[in-house]
Amino acid sequence: MTKTKPRFGIDIDGTVTCPDTLIPHINKQYNTNIVLDDVIEYDFLSAFPHPVDRNEFNRWFKENEGYMYSVSSIAKDAQVILKKWHPLYELYYISARGLNVFEITKQWFEQNDVPYDHIELIGSHDKLRIAREHKVQVFFEDKHDNAVMLAEELQIPVILFDTPYNRKAIPTNVIRVNNWVEADSWINKNFSLT
Repeated sequence: MTKTKPRFGIDIDGTVTCPDTLIPHINKQYNTNIVLDDVIEYDFLSAFPHPVDRNEFNRWFKENEGYMYSVSSIAKDAQVILKKWHPLYELYYISARGLNVFEITKQWFEQNDVPYDHIELIGSHDKLRIAREHKVQVFFEDKHDNAVMLAEELQIPVILFDTPYNRKAIPTNVIRVNNWVEADSWINKNFSLT
């Protein structure tokens, strides 16, 4: 009888990709010099030095998201650690990206040699239902309210990748890490394969 592997739920943007990967594109389009430390809310517009029309920004983002995602930088050590985990755990990527960028997302995983068992693009930030359906046992996230909701509702550990935009208080089963090496260390110490 084959033993089923534990299943991890993993966000993509700001978790597997670098949290500042979209900023150069935004700076070029809007002639700004935003850096990640300026983004203290989960909303790029909060960092702008001048007002920007949200509808116009959303339209520009939608038109360019495919290209931006296709050239996104992978977070340091993510690929090495995910490859190490893949024989031991099922890797389920659950992202707020829309289905319109599914092929681009899949190609990015293949080009960057990032292993996966399943990729689900849900088109919204409400990951709770999907994480519950897939019975994930640990979740990896960068969005504060998602991390808190997943931890509280599913009663699972959530690894929160630290960024300037997610530094609010967290419950005890949300574990703040600075990078993938710390995430791996936490998994090795605290998540049993039995």
